[in-house]
Amino acid sequence: MYHCADCVPPITTKADGEDHTRTGSPYSDAVNVRAVDDRTIEVVTKKAGKVVSHGKDTVSADGNTLTTEFSFTSDNGQEGHGKTVFTRLKPAPAGAHQASGTWAPQKMDDASDSIMTMTFQATDDGLSMSDPTGDSYTAKFDGSDYPYKGDPGTTSVSLKKIDANTIEETDKRDGKDIAISRMTVSADGTKMTLDNNDLLRGQKSKFEAKKQ
Repeated sequence: MYHCADCVPPITTKADGEDHTRTGSPYSDAVNVRAVDDRTIEVVTKKAGKVVSHGKDTVSADGNTLTTEFSFTSDNGQEGHGKTVFTRLKPAPAGAHQASGTWAPQKMDDASDSIMTMTFQATDDGLSMSDPTGDSYTAKFDGSDYPYKGDPGTTSVSLKKIDANTIEETDKRDGKDIAISRMTVSADGTKMTLDNNDLLRGQKSKFEAKKQ
């Protein structure tokens, strides 16, 4: 069996290399998990019979590092990939696969431009965003909900202008807040700090983006 407590929604399925129905996710309706060996597992998700994501989790020989190589195809047909390295927080239960346990992300490598690049266009009263995977929105700084396009898991967005350099974005799914991000541009306009609060997973992260 394969259990992913932090997946949204959580996944519990047989790790037998067969497709199993997944419910509650706007991104996929089936999941396929198999143990490649005692340190590697593969997780494939599908939607309407087509593969939408592939992940391979590999545990280091000492059992303390997990490397996840992932790729995906968006609803718009755009592809992306990357690699995330985790360190172990809690050991695997006795007799379980080495990938079991609790892990904390440390860094991302080899990420495609499609998931690392965003384009913003600002006006006095609003902001437009687009990215290579097909996600986009145009919203005003009035706290109202505006359509979020391209991402089946995000249906609307609202924006607030905190100050001349900071904007707060709230992403929503069917009217429910799912993520809050603060985007702060440096005084010289060359960098943007993104403080993200993933409400679905209860996780916070921070990134620094450089102007291209």
